[in-house]
Amino acid sequence: MRNRALVLIGIALPIAALVVLMAWALAQTGGNPGGLGINSMSGEVDIEPGVAPPLSMTLLGGGDLDVEDLRGKIVLVDFWSSWCPPCIAEAPDLSDIYRLYEDKDVEFVGVAIWDKESDVNEHIDRFNITYLNGIDSQGKIAIGYGVRGVPEKFFLDREGRLVKKYVGPISSETLQAMLDNLLTQSG
Repeated sequence: MRNRALVLIGIALPIAALVVLMAWALAQTGGNPGGLGINSMSGEVDIEPGVAPPLSMTLLGGGDLDVEDLRGKIVLVDFWSSWCPPCIAEAPDLSDIYRLYEDKDVEFVGVAIWDKESDVNEHIDRFNITYLNGIDSQGKIAIGYGVRGVPEKFFLDREGRLVKKYVGPISSETLQAMLDNLLTQSG
């Protein structure tokens, strides 16, 4: 009987320690799985242009999106979260710039990461965002794109190739310059 109790203690103690360690790690990341960070510093990141990772999701408000259906347009894929201060700060500019370019073969696709649908909808309503948006609740799309934090933006050319990446909040001027450059290159 005593041996049985020692075996149980020997099993239960490591399990309890693991549970405590996992709870501590979850508390340290604010409940954010995968340790996703907030990108407060901005800049274009060098990437090797190539085929864009797949992106298909259910859109908020209904319908489905497959980024392949957007071929022929310049596409900005924006990974963001409603709890991210830089994402909140840049939201009005993204919304305004989208309206300036929506009739110029440019499409924006917002991908909310690890967020609650009610918070995402509130953010979209608050900033009058009219471009396509969906939620990547399990982070599969973000992982496919190699997202390490929010906000991060990926630019696809008219052929659906990934050609640019921008990390952190983007200014209106920088975004317009990047879009104009891509429209000119593939015009």
